[in-house]
Amino acid sequence: MPHRYPPPPSPEELGLVRPGAAPGRRRSGDDLPKMKKFRFQLLAGWIAERFPPCTVADVGGGKGLLTLLLGQAGFRAEVVDPVAQPLPARYRDLGSGRRVRLGDGAAVPRRQVAFGPELGRRYDLLVALHAHGANLAVLETAAAAGSSCVVLPCCVVDEPAAPGPGQNWFMWLAGQARDLGLAPEFFALNFRGQHLGFMVRGRRPAP
Repeated sequence: MPHRYPPPPSPEELGLVRPGAAPGRRRSGDDLPKMKKFRFQLLAGWIAERFPPCTVADVGGGKGLLTLLLGQAGFRAEVVDPVAQPLPARYRDLGSGRRVRLGDGAAVPRRQVAFGPELGRRYDLLVALHAHGANLAVLETAAAAGSSCVVLPCCVVDEPAAPGPGQNWFMWLAGQARDLGLAPEFFALNFRGQHLGFMVRGRRPAP
């Protein structure tokens, strides 16, 4: 059965410059979109450029690579995910191009629970990358607690509400943010797949 929701808009439709593109030039070399497996490295670097070190909930963080990378950048990050998974054995450092191996004892802070507003209020920044069933809760928490959030909507799975057939999930979720009094700012990262997201800047973390 085909997915009933249309794909997200293009960067151009959101008024964004396509990542890595220089006006009037074809992309090549480092400008080409990275493989999807590098999304954690790209997102971690993007966050570190825009937010000061603060407390971060990696909502639905899975294996925890994003949390690991944010921790290396000075953030106090932890995974919030009811399903425990081990860190990957290795990952690519995009800055140096080298493959980094993680030891058998490598771990990140983790809360093996479902995300909810009561827990979410303790964090300055909420990051939702494949946060199945928690995207709306992240927005509601940001609105109530004044925290910031970064959301890359993917599938509509286990959410308490969803758009009707034919409506765009990405734009519908951005509309839900506006209805909560938030001001979503769109962005695009340079990897293949669903690379569009939006950011909400709250009063936390303090600049």
